Amino acid sequence: MKLKLSCTDFSFPLLAHEQALAAIALLGFRGADIGLFEGHGHLKPSAELNTPAASGAKLKRRLAAHGLKASDIFLQIHSGFIEFAINHPDNRRRQFARDQFLRALEYANAAGADHVTILPGVTFAGESRAESISRSADELNWRVVQAKTAKLQLAVEPHIGSLIDTPEKALDLVKRVNGLGFTLDYAHFTRAGISDTRIEPLAKFATHLHARTARRGRLQSPLKDNTIDFPNVVKALAKAKFFGWVALEFVWIDWEHCNEVDIVSETVQLKSLLAAAAAKIK
Repeated sequence: MKLKLSCTDFSFPLLAHEQALAAIALLGFRGADIGLFEGHGHLKPSAELNTPAASGAKLKRRLAAHGLKASDIFLQIHSGFIEFAINHPDNRRRQFARDQFLRALEYANAAGADHVTILPGVTFAGESRAESISRSADELNWRVVQAKTAKLQLAVEPHIGSLIDTPEKALDLVKRVNGLGFTLDYAHFTRAGISDTRIEPLAKFATHLHARTARRGRLQSPLKDNTIDFPNVVKALAKAKFFGWVALEFVWIDWEHCNEVDIVSETVQLKSLLAAAAAKIK
């Protein structure tokens, strides 16, 4: 099995963006996941999406200069994931999120990406989970149609604090939205003590993978403490006929103890582990 390996540009927040891309290329990757994050990272939606076509084209040229392709555009339009969640009860906030999403599709096309990731929303206080999930599904169905029109694959990342923070909840949502994929990160479930066996059914819907080592209680850990069976993850992807990118996503931020690992060393080690596991699958 041949894996398409990429690395997140937001792994290197202390470097200028040009330097981060250079580091990704130096580490032997051919793809770069682009974090379009308002709260952190190099590129901010409030700036990039003012002129999405021009900004996306500029990013494409910058990537090409390092021999890289945009493997994913990950859109987060606020520093938190509640204020402008796609299923926010406030219609004005949902409309703003829709407008930014459409601009992000234009940006992704100009940047040469074929995959866009967003967050799935949250369960809001004062209403039932059924209401929150129904609104999320409605918004995602609309977004999938827009993404397909733009010839892009849309995915959501099940994550800590979202309304799909267990594999079972994630499966329930994806089955309500035809054509939706997962940007799957085992670590968000592993941190909660959820076994690989429970996570594995999500591989069938994975269109992108975030790979980082983790253990119970730690979203990100050194490889020596890791409990995710990555060779088995690769087998599950192969069985599901996965053809997307696998992005190494070690991050260095003061959240969930993520600034307590050596980003470069752990990236190199996990990259080698994944490549070796894939080489064993014919």
